[in-house]
Amino acid sequence: MFGNKIDTPVAVSQLRMPDSRERQSKRAIEWLLDQPGGPLLVVTPNKRFDNAVVAALVGRSTTTHVTWRGMSTATFAGHRVVYAWPDRQHLNDLWDKEADAVVIIEWGENETAEWIADANPTRLLPGETIPPSEDQTNAAVPPLPNGVDDVLASVAAWAAGYNSGLKWNEVDKLKADMMNRPERWSEASVDQVRAKCKELGMRPNDAETVAGLLQRRKDGRRFNVHNTYKNFSFN
Repeated sequence: MFGNKIDTPVAVSQLRMPDSRERQSKRAIEWLLDQPGGPLLVVTPNKRFDNAVVAALVGRSTTTHVTWRGMSTATFAGHRVVYAWPDRQHLNDLWDKEADAVVIIEWGENETAEWIADANPTRLLPGETIPPSEDQTNAAVPPLPNGVDDVLASVAAWAAGYNSGLKWNEVDKLKADMMNRPERWSEASVDQVRAKCKELGMRPNDAETVAGLLQRRKDGRRFNVHNTYKNFSFN
């Protein structure tokens, strides 16, 4: 659902002053209840939270409530989902989740800005609903130098072969190449690499893994790599 194309209704309720967390939550829930679909699933960071509107929804006998810790066992399919106050990591975890509809209750713009740009949701603001942009044509990422494009294409192909994304040995190969071929990566910026990973259809977590490794190398960090791969480099 949360790949390059989203084929299910998705919205984000944002806080704008003068506003309140309860009114923000009310907008989210009202929008979700207007969407067709199955029973309600509410996801919150913890079992305890201070929001009377969300608590009232959780208190309904037909509502399922899980926390971030219980996400791995939660079934989104066939549900309408309230995803309350996620950070960027937990937004990334929505990749490939199937649901009838999803509404995000934003905690802060810093956590959701990049996700909003990628997901193009309906935005629920005080007194205003902004529909998804019809123009989702993303400019092609310019070719990256020194064979970086080919490396990232290989990494993306590996990642696409698994439901869980990149495996540790594939990450180790990438680490080894960054250390053994520093000249390959010297001209590519972290933002360019992240954008290319997204263009190649990589999961958000995998794209962040690759970009994060490059940032660490540019910061002068070295990696611990398994002996099997310490001399590895891509052609």
